[in-house]
Order: sequence, then C-alpha cells, then structure tokens
Amino acid sequence: MRLAIECIRQIASKSDKVILFHSATGKDSIALLDLCYPYFNEIVCVYMYMVEGLEHIDKYIIWVKQKYPKARFISVPHYALTQYIKDGAFGCEQDPKQRIKRLSDITEDVRAMTGIDWAIYGFKQTDSLNRCIMLRTYKEQMINEATRKAYPLSHYTNKDVEAYIKHKRLIPSLKYGNGQSQGTDVSNIPFLLFCRDKYPQDLERVIARFPEVEKILFDYLNYDPKYDQGD
Repeated sequence: MRLAIECIRQIASKSDKVILFHSATGKDSIALLDLCYPYFNEIVCVYMYMVEGLEHIDKYIIWVKQKYPKARFISVPHYALTQYIKDGAFGCEQDPKQRIKRLSDITEDVRAMTGIDWAIYGFKQTDSLNRCIMLRTYKEQMINEATRKAYPLSHYTNKDVEAYIKHKRLIPSLKYGNGQSQGTDVSNIPFLLFCRDKYPQDLERVIARFPEVEKILFDYLNYDPKYDQGD
C-alpha cells in the first residue's frame, strides 16, 4: 500500500483533519480508515444511508469507534435516496419537490458542517471504466487539488484491499449472498435475504421505509423457480 500511504501523507501535510466517506461494512472503507488513522488528528467518517438505523450496519460503526478513537461518524441520507424520495420509489413517501443531490453535494454539505476541506474516497480504477478515466486525470492518479479530494486506493484491486485487511487482521467486510454488497438498491435480493435470516428487525425497517420491497421479496420466495427453500 505504498502509493496509498504516499497519497495520504500528502493530504496530511495540508490538513490534520480529513473527511472520509465510509460505507461501514465495505472493504475499501475498512482498509482506508486503517491506512489514514496514523496521519490525522481527526477523521470524520461519513456514512450515507438508504435506511437509517440498521443493526447490522451499526455493529460495524461501533467496532470502528472502539478501534479508532480519533474517528467519529456522522450519518447522512445517501444522495441516491433523494431520487427515491422524489419518485416515491418502492412505495416510500414521495416528495416531488425533493432536490436531487449528487455525491459532490453531500461532500459540500459535510464540509459546511465540519469545517474540514479535504475529503477521501475509496474509488479504484478497477471499479469501472468511468472511474478509471476520471482518476487518470488527477495528480498521480489519486489527488484532485482543485476540488480537494483524494483517492488513495486508485491504483489497487479488490484483491489487494482484501489482502491488506487480512494482513492487518481487521474486521472482515460484509457481503450479501455471493459476494454482493447492497449498494443503493433496497430491493437487492441477497441483501433482503440476509436481513430476513439474520437481522429480521432490519428487514422490518427496510419495509417500513419502502413498503413495496415486501412484495418483491414475497414474489421471489414464492415464484422464482431458482430459489430453493430447503424443504
């Protein structure tokens, strides 16, 4: 992780405080916080939620707070949630006047709340073609001086990040189903099955926020021929 540490050191030379966008359960976030922690006096971790107060997410946040005392979490609505609310997606309470936000808007909101300029994200060139193209336009393919944003994991792969987590004996990332993460799709079947089987109260919270998800899960369990109920 030499390149990542060099990037982080450059940001730390500009500010002793940093914003870190942190998914709580994802491998990139878990590795990044551990990499950043020795170099900053304060790290504000920003968790963007689609459904607030999920127990299986909160357990990860509690682990972070215990391991990294200088880090603090703030939870904000995910920018994708603004589109859901505007459209009334999956039966959520609709507000046609809802302003659609982007990640850049969330970043500016957090900057205003915290007074911290520099923000760090877990984007990698291997994530997608669009991210690869974007990151290759920045200084050392990691630092955007103009927007005060940095991407220390830019040059690394998922395998690299997972190896770092294993080497440092950090908490394993959470995967739903066959290695999937929930992302912003509250109708993601592996995510819903995980909640149903291990955290039923979390499934109740999801359904309370997005009522149509209950039917999606019901239809999958009862009508999808690929699903084996194990009977």
